[in-house]
Amino acid sequence: MTSARDALRPDDPLVKLKGVGPRSAEDLASEGFHTVLDLLLHLPRRYEDRTKVWSLARHPEAASWILLKGRVTNLKVRRIPRRRMVIVDGVIDDGSGLLAVVWFNQRWIHRRLSDEPELYLYGQVRERRGGVLQLVNPEVEEVADGEERVVPVYRRLGRFGGRRLRNLIAQCVEATETCRDPLPAAVRARFGLPPLCDALRELHLPSPPCELAAQDSGLEDFNSGNSPFHRRLAFDELLAFACAMHMRRLARRAAGAAVIDTEIVNPTRIAKLVPFELTGAQLNVLDEMKMDLGSGRPMSRLLQGDVGSGKTVVAALAMLMALDSGHQVAFMAPTELLAEQHARTFEDIFSAVGFTTHRLTGSMVPAAQRSVREGLADGSVRMVVGTHALFQESVTFRQLGLVVVDEQHRFGVAQRQALVGKGRAPHLLVMTATPIPRSLALTVYGDLDLSIIDEMPPGRRPVHTHLRFGDARPRVLDFLKHEIEGGGRVYVVFPIIDASEEIEAAALTEREAAYRQALQGIEVGVLHGRLDRSQREETIARFRRGTAPVLLSTTIVEVGVDVPEASVMVIESPQRFGLSQLHQLRGRVGRGTRQAWCILLADEGIGEDALRRLEVVCESTDGFAIAEADLKLRGPGELIGTKQWGPAGFRFANIFRERDLIRRTKVLAAELEASGELGEVIEGLREYFPIEVVLAAD
Repeated sequence: MTSARDALRPDDPLVKLKGVGPRSAEDLASEGFHTVLDLLLHLPRRYEDRTKVWSLARHPEAASWILLKGRVTNLKVRRIPRRRMVIVDGVIDDGSGLLAVVWFNQRWIHRRLSDEPELYLYGQVRERRGGVLQLVNPEVEEVADGEERVVPVYRRLGRFGGRRLRNLIAQCVEATETCRDPLPAAVRARFGLPPLCDALRELHLPSPPCELAAQDSGLEDFNSGNSPFHRRLAFDELLAFACAMHMRRLARRAAGAAVIDTEIVNPTRIAKLVPFELTGAQLNVLDEMKMDLGSGRPMSRLLQGDVGSGKTVVAALAMLMALDSGHQVAFMAPTELLAEQHARTFEDIFSAVGFTTHRLTGSMVPAAQRSVREGLADGSVRMVVGTHALFQESVTFRQLGLVVVDEQHRFGVAQRQALVGKGRAPHLLVMTATPIPRSLALTVYGDLDLSIIDEMPPGRRPVHTHLRFGDARPRVLDFLKHEIEGGGRVYVVFPIIDASEEIEAAALTEREAAYRQALQGIEVGVLHGRLDRSQREETIARFRRGTAPVLLSTTIVEVGVDVPEASVMVIESPQRFGLSQLHQLRGRVGRGTRQAWCILLADEGIGEDALRRLEVVCESTDGFAIAEADLKLRGPGELIGTKQWGPAGFRFANIFRERDLIRRTKVLAAELEASGELGEVIEGLREYFPIEVVLAAD
């Protein structure tokens, strides 16, 4: 142990560790590790119990990990120049039995073993050809008789791995003695959390199993990440995120916003503009937005709703309030197809009250783009619907009052902020048609208030969903003909455009001819991202008119194509899609008065996991329930995508397992702000958790 004067500190460079010179420090820096703290926060991916010595009197099972004590004999070194490989073979004898041992590309191992009359080996048993078992690349253990050892296993850092990396991190544990805990003692006591120094020390040098059991956190809990020490780091990370989101929310609220006259959208005017009665859920959300828009503080609200629940009409009414109050409104969609669809919807609503809907997309001719940009700058263009083109530097607004972002999960937060930054604290409404479990939404959209439309319009029939396989294709095609004869429209969606050796799935171009052959006499349209704008618009127009009642497409139709007559959605190779995406695609049908069907036409031989996922879609039409199942089966990354803050960036928190912590840390952040402790806590968290989500609070 070093003296107090020379005590290792978390911010020390790695060259202070024994065995790390300038070159090694450079190698670790290239992996993103610069300080002792960086290594302390590199947690083990699992733990191995090397306390029980296996007896070869019992035959081990293939794939099992075992600790053996014995003597290695019959050592042979084989070189395979063509493969640049050195193989060391041997046999370990523990006095009760024999087991073959092999090491690959460890030239030094035979010299080490020759000098050891008896040693410990720890490794995995594997089965080679002929059913022979062997211990592959075992580690030579340094275990004294009677010593209990729980060994951490780390992800490699370049050329640092195994025992070498373990030894480096074990040195770093000394620095926990000088760690300053970012959480006040009262907070730790309230949530039953250990001190940070104890958590880091225990995670890297875990107590023997007997002590772990006494703490109600056995080795099984350690390997699953359920120990109180893992929970402490997950708590800190989630709290850092919650504090950052809270600070962002405070910053937006501190900026005064235009007070919107919300009384202009009243029941009488709604009845004139909207040809149907709003649901109770829509009216509740509208009231929430009115409170925000009339408060003088910038609205920051996430509007969630299932497919077909009527989010767009509620957003349109909020936009009308801003327009009538003299402000500009920008509506951003992720694709040109969706932007075109929304523009048509808003034209129908706003033209009746004297407002023109303009468009701004990348495919517009330069002169048309320039005209819209000039109108936005001088204020003559009040309402614009566009894509990513809206947040380009060349786009400026004279009086931007409201920003609406649709399908937020397709944008990065920076893109959303770039558009908001074009006004002086404009109101913000974010919409998503991909239902997200409430606790997850509170995490990903932590700086937004949450509104949910959880009620479907009256009279809308649920879509009947069925799973079918290749042998049912003739019956499916007959059913499509029957629907088309009755005036219906049919989508057929493929996961890929062209056949691929890397992706085993139905391809649009590969099956197009078969569909045309089977549906002779029926016009078939094709829609995908490689077509130019005019081709896409013409194809959709023919589908909408019914002159081409079958549309073979990719997921480009997931959002933005609204054809009330569409009654059948066929999804080829549905196992290639996430559950929420399947639900989104299913939402393209059943938007009119006809009964609608969704047919999942799966490939033969799909696995049990894929089958279970598809059955979830068949059994439920509740988008929030499906999103919940998607989260359980596939994890948060598939649900949210990598462009969001939160799930993709968390190192320690499992947002499904720690869902209770998500809620509690969000509440705690507000309490810390009220007590005046928020700034101090987040600075402490920033010191030990220099992650992007904390820095986002700047």
